[in-house]
Amino acid sequence: MDKQGQGLVIKAISGFYTVETGARVVVCQVPGRLKRQRQNSDLVTIGDRVTFTYTSDEAGLIEAIEERRTILSRSRAAAGLRQLTSDKEQVLIANVDQLIIVTAITNPAPSLRKLDRFLVVAEMNELPAILCVNKVDLTTLAEAEQLFALYEQIGYPVLYTSAKTGQGIDALREKLQGKISVFSGSSGVGKSSLLNAVQPDLGLKVHQVSQATGKGLHTTRYAEMFPLEGGGYVADTPGIRGLALFDLEPAEIDAYFREIAPLVADCSFSDCTHRHEPGCAVVAAVKRGDVAAARYESYLRLREEHEALERAAY
Repeated sequence: MDKQGQGLVIKAISGFYTVETGARVVVCQVPGRLKRQRQNSDLVTIGDRVTFTYTSDEAGLIEAIEERRTILSRSRAAAGLRQLTSDKEQVLIANVDQLIIVTAITNPAPSLRKLDRFLVVAEMNELPAILCVNKVDLTTLAEAEQLFALYEQIGYPVLYTSAKTGQGIDALREKLQGKISVFSGSSGVGKSSLLNAVQPDLGLKVHQVSQATGKGLHTTRYAEMFPLEGGGYVADTPGIRGLALFDLEPAEIDAYFREIAPLVADCSFSDCTHRHEPGCAVVAAVKRGDVAAARYESYLRLREEHEALERAAY
């Protein structure tokens, strides 16, 4: 069969890619000649739009991959040990439109440090990020808004939701329509319950993928996107909960904190680390209260982490 088709990759597992072509799905593989083209990154992943040749009514070979608009990627350590000189890029999803970061207001307590890390990932990948604060039925809305007000102030949309009472579900559903969205969130924040509230059994399907993936180094990679009834897709990919940032220099990190980036040009030194240098506009802003101390601490910790990686490599 020489007939060609085009479609969207909605599932990737062990070198087999399920391609949605509209009315049907075709399971495709990648020929060796294409595999040799890209050694340091993923050639095909969910979200890719591909051209393929049918080898049967339900199978095919991928011939070409369209240029990606956006990606969400992480650093994949060689032999389980992170090293800048040997890390490779793992593309978790292509052509994604937004990152939905789910946290709970309580049970478990929110980790703002982890939230800041995910926001840096979104900024690096030039992806819009939406914060979804769940379980607001366990506290007051005023308390939740007080804790996350600083994120709204620096320009991130924040949704306050309760899968139990239905609060904020319509607003979340509206944000997802017509887009490819990736959900991230720690265990126990109620992500599956939220997705079930958006669309019956959607959270269950996503949870099954997460359970099948597991956490072991040698577990089969399993990524899948699920269609939404009103248009769009929701994706939950292996590794999304523990992102290690790929190709990030310590001196670049300030650019990915929205409230810090505009201040850098006013620092007295072009290579300012924003720790102790005289004339540092960032430190001055923290002292004035214009930059939240917690966000500044997140910047410092992330910079220290990548400085340690750089020292180990060189």
